[in-house]
Amino acid sequence: MSADDLEQYEAEIEHQLFQEYRDVSPTFRYVVETERRFYLANSVDQVVHTDGGRTWVEVELRDAWVWDMYRQTKMRFVPSVRIVTFKDVNIEELAKTDLDL
Repeated sequence: MSADDLEQYEAEIEHQLFQEYRDVSPTFRYVVETERRFYLANSVDQVVHTDGGRTWVEVELRDAWVWDMYRQTKMRFVPSVRIVTFKDVNIEELAKTDLDL
């Protein structure tokens, strides 16, 4: 695969994500981003754990739409998601105007 082919593939994936996001976003309250995945959810519970100088985050999502760029099925709806990570997690509650694209 050439660099141009890879760039075109990535552009198509981003466009596909935007179209689906635009279609489903009005039904969700939160956006959650991790290094690997992007979520829309209606319920988010976050707990920060610290043990022996290490800190990790546990996030529970309910009624979620998941986009994972590394899975064959990139986008899917799931009833619940549990995220456990030592890396950054960005959680935003969307205002109604943010949901209207």
